Amino acid sequence: METTMPNAGAATQQATSPAHPYDPAYDPLKSATPGAGRDYAPTYWIGTAGEPPADDGPITQDTDADVVIIGSGFTGLTAAIFLAREYGIKATVLEANRTSWGCSTRNGGQAQCASGRLKRSQWIQRYGLDTALKLHRECLDAMDTFKGLIADIDCDPQPGGHLYLAHRDKVMPTLEKEAKLLRETFGYDARILDADTVKREWIGDQEAAGAMHEPEGIGIHAGKLAFGYHRKARALGVKIHPASPVQGWETRGGVHYLKTPGGVVKARAVGIATGGYTSQSLHPQLKNRLLPILSNSIVTRPLTDAEREACNLRTHQIITDTRVLRHYYRLLPDNRLQIGSRSAITGRDAPQKKYERLLVGDMHRKFPALEGIELDYSWWGWVDVSHDMMPRIHQPDPRETIYYALGYGGNGVMYSAQAGRRLAQWIAGHGQELDLPIFTSRLPFPNLREKVESQAFAPFRRFGQRFLYRWYYLKDEVL
Repeated sequence: METTMPNAGAATQQATSPAHPYDPAYDPLKSATPGAGRDYAPTYWIGTAGEPPADDGPITQDTDADVVIIGSGFTGLTAAIFLAREYGIKATVLEANRTSWGCSTRNGGQAQCASGRLKRSQWIQRYGLDTALKLHRECLDAMDTFKGLIADIDCDPQPGGHLYLAHRDKVMPTLEKEAKLLRETFGYDARILDADTVKREWIGDQEAAGAMHEPEGIGIHAGKLAFGYHRKARALGVKIHPASPVQGWETRGGVHYLKTPGGVVKARAVGIATGGYTSQSLHPQLKNRLLPILSNSIVTRPLTDAEREACNLRTHQIITDTRVLRHYYRLLPDNRLQIGSRSAITGRDAPQKKYERLLVGDMHRKFPALEGIELDYSWWGWVDVSHDMMPRIHQPDPRETIYYALGYGGNGVMYSAQAGRRLAQWIAGHGQELDLPIFTSRLPFPNLREKVESQAFAPFRRFGQRFLYRWYYLKDEVL
């Protein structure tokens, strides 16, 4: 239960207004914190979600809390919801800027039945069949968790599954093999569609060489979902404090002292849910453990009936293609087309128009009839990618009451709900019941021994990323 010093003000009854404008060049590898009280990125989700919900205002004085969650995105809010619902623990949520300011209102709104970026066949290669089957059951359970949470939230759900579209003929044999594995080994009803069927019955993407359709997948309105989680958490007694970044952290005698601009929050346990906006200086357990990458998104004006017919857009289901540097796209409920893909390497370069132009060119290649169409929204955001492409919900040091849920690699819309549930489980003292690798191991460094990596390799990650992007382009488009 949160307690405050005497004379603390009552919770505000409206959303805290932004104190500072949106920073389009923010870079988590360069900035000590993501700011304090900055406004939202100009995304479609924020532009169409309505007024942000009431919050509890910034921290204004020294405060005590049983549990602090750092980050008010999908993961942080769902962790707070499950802590209150299942364990009677009312958490205090600290947010640097505004509610769900980071990944949760900059993504593509695609809830896929996935955890991290690896396919089921890659799970088998890495962990063995028994563990892969358990991971699959965890994903199915996660989808049920997600569906249960959003059942009473008006977030414009678009159910029906996920269309995984082959962008070249050479990809189809691999896709067919994966679908066969999903059906025969995992009991998951994935089916293969040929190019003609895809273009005639589903979507007129001119690159489509076929597709795999999987039964689980839901498109959602990310802003409405974030605000719905926020309202649900506060109704359960959770305190949400925007404009309250953690600017310093000390642990003494097992108690955590989190310094914010308005005061120190003393906590007995801390859950970290900062996603792609995790600063290098937040806590030593997280330094160099993530590779944040940028993703761009654009949303067109509403398409006319003739334009939808010309593109043969016959589904609102979520779609991704098979590129390593994948595209994610769908027809939104208001008949706008949303499409996203990779962006710049650094925050400094992100505002350059060339990255928007590249994505527009990709859209035109898929849907020539949309050449010249106006864009109503264009934005970019950071994605938290772990160095082994799988998330972690973990207590990195059993001697400290610090826990984190990070590293979804772009598949966090759905799995963040389950990650919040598992983070709550850890915080409430039941983490020992979790036996999958994503719960029992911490976020890794890339490949090299930790002592070497933490000191030597990290400064060269951006250089390596540039090389990898060139290689991925050749692999996706040329080789």
